[in-house]
Amino acid sequence: MLIIGIDPGISGAICFFENGEVKDVIEMPSMADGKKNKRQVNGSQIYNEIFLRIKDLPKKNIFVVVEQVSAMPGQGVTSMFNFGQSFGIIKGVCSAMQLSMYFVRPAKWKKYFNLIKTEKDASRTKAIEIFPYISQKLSRKKDSNKADAILIASFFNNTYKLEE
Repeated sequence: MLIIGIDPGISGAICFFENGEVKDVIEMPSMADGKKNKRQVNGSQIYNEIFLRIKDLPKKNIFVVVEQVSAMPGQGVTSMFNFGQSFGIIKGVCSAMQLSMYFVRPAKWKKYFNLIKTEKDASRTKAIEIFPYISQKLSRKKDSNKADAILIASFFNNTYKLEE
């Protein structure tokens, strides 16, 4: 069973998790958006990154778990629109690939790992604690989004029961 954990958004990440192990974790593929040096998620590259890792697997053994995000108080209209657009691109790519998608609210997976009301960086510490062999890929403070993707996949792996 391959679990693809996704922390959506332009600075998000994608984790490939199999048999209780992190096989790989990558930053969200992005590309330039207009002249002002803005970024947007690159749907084509997301497709390529996922396809590369699933091409030889039966689709029934692949589960995509996406953090269920919504508008947050205090966020600007433009940033929320861009965030929603990223979420939609991820859903569209996975739908087009005919992959089973599951959504998990941040509060649910964070509660499972005791990360409610902690600093953003606490997820990086927790992921390294559980999966020390992946610490090289989580060495920078900005890698907390990769840690989130890892923990989202791990949460699903530990809590979701397949109907056999």
